[in-house]
Amino acid sequence: MDQFLRENYTLLNDGVVILAAMVGLILYRKFKDSNAKYFIYFLIYAALVDFLGGYPSFMDKYEFLESIKSILEGTKFERNFWWSTIFWKVGSVLFFSFYFHRILKKVRFKKIIWFEGWLFFSFCLIYIILNWEQLFTSSFPIISILGAIIILSCAILYFIEILEGDRILKFYKSLNFYISSAILVWWLVRTPIIFFDIYFSREDWDFVILRYHLYLFSNIFMYLSFVIGMIWSRPENE
Repeated sequence: MDQFLRENYTLLNDGVVILAAMVGLILYRKFKDSNAKYFIYFLIYAALVDFLGGYPSFMDKYEFLESIKSILEGTKFERNFWWSTIFWKVGSVLFFSFYFHRILKKVRFKKIIWFEGWLFFSFCLIYIILNWEQLFTSSFPIISILGAIIILSCAILYFIEILEGDRILKFYKSLNFYISSAILVWWLVRTPIIFFDIYFSREDWDFVILRYHLYLFSNIFMYLSFVIGMIWSRPENE
């Protein structure tokens, strides 16, 4: 089982991300008049970020990319830390801040999300500028932690809002419920792992395997939840 996951990790991970984007495109007409269309745009964005972010492994695997590999070798762009930090760790959090600002009804909650989103963006911009060299050689745990706090805030405010209204009666028909539940679980699972990344080495295969399992299954859970939500839910009147 472990060997199968190691050998097919990229296929399984990329496959479920692409599946969610494809289902979103297929069902776009269903959600085109609702805020959910922005979520479908995000799924396409996530698939592109995930695919293009694998460029270091592509250059090692495919000979026709040898010329590009030789150009990037020894440069800041040889590794993809910068890509995942900017386009996922920062980009995805900013999207969900935008998305929840649109779907929340209470003005007070919308203001909280708006403030948190701009505060997060400002911090990330300043932090990256001050740690410019490290952007290309390592990840930034502080950005991951702050991003998780923003996501938790978005999901919790959404759940509070539906509990206080009559939408709780039909929560299972709302795509936003599936989105909120999935990202809440994903960030709760993934964020604590960064505290143990110092153990991520070939000398500790137990942790390496556990890390791969958590990363893979959390991704599968989140994107399949998105797929189920898009298929099962109904567009909301907004």
